[in-house]
Amino acid sequence: MSPRAGDLAELTATAGPARPVRQRGRTPAVAAVVLAALIWSTSFAVTKVALAEIPPMTIGALRFSLAALILAAVVHTRRDRRLPTIRQRLFIGLAGLLGIAAYFAVENLGVDLATASDATLIIAAYPIITLALELILRRATLSVVRLAGMVIAIGGVWLVVSSGAGDESGSRWWGDALLVLGGLVWAGYNLVAQRDTSGASPVVVTYYQTLAGALGFLAMSLFEADRWAWPSPANLGRVLFLAGLCSVAAFLLYNYGLRGLLPSVAVNLLNIVPVAGLVWAAVLAGESVDGQQVIGGAVVIAGVVTGLYQQNSDGPAAVSSPASPNTANHPDTANPDTANPNTAEPNTEKDNA
Repeated sequence: MSPRAGDLAELTATAGPARPVRQRGRTPAVAAVVLAALIWSTSFAVTKVALAEIPPMTIGALRFSLAALILAAVVHTRRDRRLPTIRQRLFIGLAGLLGIAAYFAVENLGVDLATASDATLIIAAYPIITLALELILRRATLSVVRLAGMVIAIGGVWLVVSSGAGDESGSRWWGDALLVLGGLVWAGYNLVAQRDTSGASPVVVTYYQTLAGALGFLAMSLFEADRWAWPSPANLGRVLFLAGLCSVAAFLLYNYGLRGLLPSVAVNLLNIVPVAGLVWAAVLAGESVDGQQVIGGAVVIAGVVTGLYQQNSDGPAAVSSPASPNTANHPDTANPDTANPNTAEPNTEKDNA
């Protein structure tokens, strides 16, 4: 999303503090979520271009270190903040290492080897990957509609991945495989993040997760020290864009939108991300998008929508589970990029819908 995303999630949807849904605030809320989705949709193409000069772990270190500084200023200037205890911060940091450092490391490597358009389409299937992991762990129930959605989405991912099978070097295939692996990492992050009992606001939780993720990326970037060089002004601008807009502003916009929308509505609006992401991949990264990718992306979205439809009918707890990219929850859809599903109060919104 890079969110994640992731991210994301880049990917992935966050469930922020719930509010009764008011019709008067619906249009600004929809506009905020759509704007957040459009920002997140650019992250894969922007990252792909920057990776030509900046190594994958280094770009993550720069992005999330800057994002952590911005979030620190936001958190420590708010009077109504409630900071978690030291023990709670350590748990939140553990989630950040998984959802930011581990996930975006895999995503950056995948985008570097594959294409931005592949990343955009594969990450769209992350909610279904999360659902599959929940089924394996018996945290969700199986139904015909859910199973159909999973099969459809997996078929769409296969179409996207197989479109790169003709790459003689095989790098695109390995990149796609890493992006699918990123879906498992992101699903694991969601399951860990749901155990957070700090009760802190999403902004505070995101700050500590981002700080931990930045520290993890700084450690990994040391292995790329021999490739370090001062980035060009254009790539420096791209890193600032990823940090300030994709990792902070889009998350705040999305969280604002959730105050006037049901989480299920917001999640479905995030289906804009793969569609717009294909456009940005062509415009910003100069990639060509073939018909098989377009069909595969449409199939992925159809499968995700089918699976989410059944989830929403299963109850409030299931609504927030497929956080997506940087979904998500990329992620970038993700993540943002990062989210704290426990801060949601879906019953409030459900009762007032």
